[in-house]
Amino acid sequence: MGLHGVKAVFFDLDNTLIDTAAAGRRAIEERPPRPLQVISALQSKHHYGEGEARAVCDKVQAKLLKECHDPAKMCITDLRISHWEEAIQETIGGEANRDLAAECYYLWKTTRLQHLTLAEDTRAMLTELRKGLRLLLLTNGDRQTQREKIEACACQPYFDAIVVGGEQKEEKPAPSIFHHCCDLLGVQPAECVMVGDSLDTDIQGGLNAGLKATVWLNKAMTAPVDTSPVPHYIISSVLDLPAVLQKMEHNINAKLGTDHMASSNE
Repeated sequence: MGLHGVKAVFFDLDNTLIDTAAAGRRAIEERPPRPLQVISALQSKHHYGEGEARAVCDKVQAKLLKECHDPAKMCITDLRISHWEEAIQETIGGEANRDLAAECYYLWKTTRLQHLTLAEDTRAMLTELRKGLRLLLLTNGDRQTQREKIEACACQPYFDAIVVGGEQKEEKPAPSIFHHCCDLLGVQPAECVMVGDSLDTDIQGGLNAGLKATVWLNKAMTAPVDTSPVPHYIISSVLDLPAVLQKMEHNINAKLGTDHMASSNE
């Protein structure tokens, strides 16, 4: 699919190409006969009540959502073990239990990675798109964590380049990381499209960097708040992207035709 004026598409990773949120929930809640997940492990091995085990996990989820990580001060593993340690102490009280916290963290992390998959229809879409466009994966986050996810879902073969925010001076929505991506692919910002689920990082970043278009993946089709950045296109599934690109091509061709007619009439 060659597009007039569009040469590259940048994709976000988490909750765009892979369902990280669902994988995290499954890591917490799945039960035997599958390998023990966190709630089951806290109940069966450490004799927590189900309510206590669920409360610990809920507190960790809340801490992850508010997480601010500075790799210069602490590695992501230590930080996330601390989330579990604090959640256990807040729920159960008593002495801090770093060993149990580490056990919970590694069980959660390992199980989550097992559930991070790039769906077959998404693979097929990327393969088709790459026949005419350059594709780049652009993800924010800690270097180790994001590289582990990329390895787990085996998405490397579908992209011309992969950029992890934690390896750069600035992350999305800073224009610098988008311009770095353009340099890697040898394209201009006005030749690129950004696809992602975050208005604050993916869409705002694409707008900040002057990309040709931004495509917001809004699975729930919820209305953005008035102060949100306004994406050029909205889709409910990443599989809707080819139709959006076709629409862009049609609009570009129509404009080229109008411009040609105008110049002919001058």
